[in-house]
Amino acid sequence: MVFHHLLAATAEEMGESLMRAAFSPNIRERRDFSCALFDASGETIAQAAHLPVHLGSAPLSLHAVMEDLTLGPGDLALVNDPFRGGTHLPDLTVVAGVFEPGSSTPRFYCLNRAHHADMGGAHPGSMAPAADIHGEGLRIPPVILVRKGIVDPGILAMFLANTRVPHERHADLLAQWSACQVGVKRMQSLMAEYGATQLAARALELIDWTEERTRLMLGDLPRGTWSVEDTLELAAGGHATLRLEWTLSKNRCRFDFRSSDPAVLDGINTVHAVVLSAVHYCVRLLLPDGTPTNGGIARCVEVLTRSGSLIDASYPSPVAAGNVETSQRLVDLVLAAFRCALPGVLPAASAGTMSNLTLGAPDGSWSYYETLAGGAGGGPAGSGAHAVHTHMTNTRNTPVEVFERAVPLRVLSTTVRRDSGGQGRARGGDGITRRLVALSQIKVGWSAQRQKSGPPGAFGGRSGAPGGAEVRRTEGGTTDSLPGQTALTLNPGDEIAVHTPGGAGHGRPPTQKN
Repeated sequence: MVFHHLLAATAEEMGESLMRAAFSPNIRERRDFSCALFDASGETIAQAAHLPVHLGSAPLSLHAVMEDLTLGPGDLALVNDPFRGGTHLPDLTVVAGVFEPGSSTPRFYCLNRAHHADMGGAHPGSMAPAADIHGEGLRIPPVILVRKGIVDPGILAMFLANTRVPHERHADLLAQWSACQVGVKRMQSLMAEYGATQLAARALELIDWTEERTRLMLGDLPRGTWSVEDTLELAAGGHATLRLEWTLSKNRCRFDFRSSDPAVLDGINTVHAVVLSAVHYCVRLLLPDGTPTNGGIARCVEVLTRSGSLIDASYPSPVAAGNVETSQRLVDLVLAAFRCALPGVLPAASAGTMSNLTLGAPDGSWSYYETLAGGAGGGPAGSGAHAVHTHMTNTRNTPVEVFERAVPLRVLSTTVRRDSGGQGRARGGDGITRRLVALSQIKVGWSAQRQKSGPPGAFGGRSGAPGGAEVRRTEGGTTDSLPGQTALTLNPGDEIAVHTPGGAGHGRPPTQKN
């Protein structure tokens, strides 16, 4: 456990450095970033307690870097391509190698992933609906941004020319570089103290330990195959279906999503890396407290998807909402399968959406992004929490004072949405209502799920209330409801209100047979 804490503390320190050095509220205040460490083979050895949707997918981005590039001391790689292990375009991943003195081969890797408030594309924030990946923003394959400690001016200029608020993007990217440097220095100190071979051996033991704990946990679960499905709301109306067949046998834990619907002309498509994140997160929930979170979990599960499907989208499908929305539904799906095998152990569904709001100036002079809290599902341990970020997100809210200094809007209110949680023996937590008024002309993007039907209850519990959003126009005094995925313009005095879903209620589980 000593080495577990040493390595995890290094990842946490990377995160503190990134948070303190960043300029954008999304990274500095909301802490929409994640940091992790990897061994020479690209297997996760430690991570900080950051965002599950980032961390489970990050190994695939590292593998893409390892396939395409040869990193030397002082180099920093940059990538965001969703079809090469990324999630969606605003999530920029940077990777640095950790080297022994005089060596040109990395013994370890430091990685961090941060959500930038804009990555170009048709709409500020790069999250509003688009016809394809190119409409969502700038797609970056693995490239070397920093070589031997010097930033490549051509790569940097290309990046900044294709994003809004370039000074903020530049500062946040440098903050990511700085965080990797912190990780590299700490890992070099650990190698100097314990030796690189010893440190690598202890890291491998931690992965083996997690693998053993995961196999023991899975071995205690009932054997069988369970099939579940859930739906996603489409921007044009109707829905797309996700399907999972979960098989647990003596030597196999297989998650088969191959029967899910084909990809759609909608940003709710996602990629294989995000599916891995959701599955690994859900399996981690079942492990004992104190279990190191690393690549040992991935060794124990098989995840099957179908290329070109809704959850394994191919170029040029749009994927902006898939990372934030479809990831939440994948968690709902996996936990629904777990509840079939483990009645009375797991809570009911939480809000099931990150309720994404992007705001920006028509002239590109500022851009802002936030996700909004909802209700947690009630469960055997009691009622769900009110107004929290759940499952695949682990961010904070931006303080009102910071928000109003950063953007030309005023916060009229942010309140708990009373009685939006589903009833049951254990009630679901309540969502929130957030009301904003525009002080100048503003472009808005809104992306959310669970807008037509709320999170389903479990074992007789009631569903949580669905979410929603509406705009009240100053001119004419009209109020219009917004679809779950849309882009619009607010004029001065216009108000937007967002209501996030409540968590589902949990009833009494069925009686177990002896």
